Amino acid sequence: MGESLTKLVILSLRSNIFTGSVPSELCNLVDLQLLDLSSNNLSSAVPNCLDNITAMKAIGGSDSAIREPYQPHRTRGWGGVPLGFYNENLFLVWKGALLAFKNLGLLKNIDLSSNKLSGDIPREITQLIGLVSLNLSRNDLSGQIPQEIGELKSLDVLDLSKNHLFGRIPSSLSQIDRLSTLDLSSNNLSGKIPSGTQLQTRDPVAYLGNPELCGAPLAKKCPGEEEPTVSGATKDHADDQEKDEFITRGFYISAAVGFIVAFWGFYLTLIFNKSWRYRYFKSLNNAGDWLYVTVAVHKARLLRIIKS
Repeated sequence: MGESLTKLVILSLRSNIFTGSVPSELCNLVDLQLLDLSSNNLSSAVPNCLDNITAMKAIGGSDSAIREPYQPHRTRGWGGVPLGFYNENLFLVWKGALLAFKNLGLLKNIDLSSNKLSGDIPREITQLIGLVSLNLSRNDLSGQIPQEIGELKSLDVLDLSKNHLFGRIPSSLSQIDRLSTLDLSSNNLSGKIPSGTQLQTRDPVAYLGNPELCGAPLAKKCPGEEEPTVSGATKDHADDQEKDEFITRGFYISAAVGFIVAFWGFYLTLIFNKSWRYRYFKSLNNAGDWLYVTVAVHKARLLRIIKS
C-alpha cells in the first residue's frame, strides 16, 4: 500500500484478523489523514517513521479527504448529487463510541488500539502536530510517555490506557489546551500528577489503575502532603494545656483589673469625701499607735525572758 497507493488519504482496516507488524511502508503515504488499524492482532513496535506523513503535520483541515478529482463532464450523479463528494459514511471509534463521520477534512486520526503492539511510544509521533486523535490503548506498550507529547497541541483525544507505561506524567501534557478526552488509566505511572495545571481538574477515572500515582484529583496524597496525625492522648494533652493556659491568663487579667478598680475606687473616695478621709487617717494613726505599743510590750517581755 505504501508503494503503490501513494495518494491514499483514508486507510481504515479496523476489526479484522490481521497479524504481523505495522508495515513501515505506510510511512510513505504522505497524504494520509486517517490511519485506523484498531482491533486486530498486530504485534511488534509502532513504526518510528510516522513523522514522514506530511498531512498529519499540517494544522487545520483540507478537502482532500472528502473530494474526488474534479470531472467537468460529470458534474451530477443520481438525484443531482455532485460526483465531487463522497456519500458514504466512515465509521470510527471516537471517544469510546462507534460513530459515523461524513466530513473528514478536519479529522486527523491515528488509531492502533486493541492490538498486541509492544515497545516504546516513538518520539517521532510527537511531530505530527496536526493530529486530532491519538489512540494507542489496549496494547503492550512500555517505556515512558514522551516528554514532547505537549507538542501535539491540536489533540482533542489522547488514549494511552491499558498498557505498561511507567514513569511520570510529562508536565508538557498540560500545554494541550483543547484536550477534552484523556485516559492514562491502567498503566504503571508513578509520581505526582503535575500541579497547577488542567490535569488536576479532570475526572479521577483518567488516572485510575496506576498504584504509584498520587496528587489531585486522586484521593491518594503524595509524600509530604499528608496531614499530620495526632494521637488521642496527645490531642487531650494539648487541649488540657490550652485550657490551663487560658484559665491562668484569665486569672491574672481579672486580678489586675480588680486591683486597679479597687485601688482607684478607694483613693478617689478619700479624695472627694473629706469626712471619710479624716476617719481613714485617724484609723491609720490608731493602728500605728496600737502596733507600736504592741511591739514595745512584746519586746520588753522578750528581753526579761532572755535576762532571766
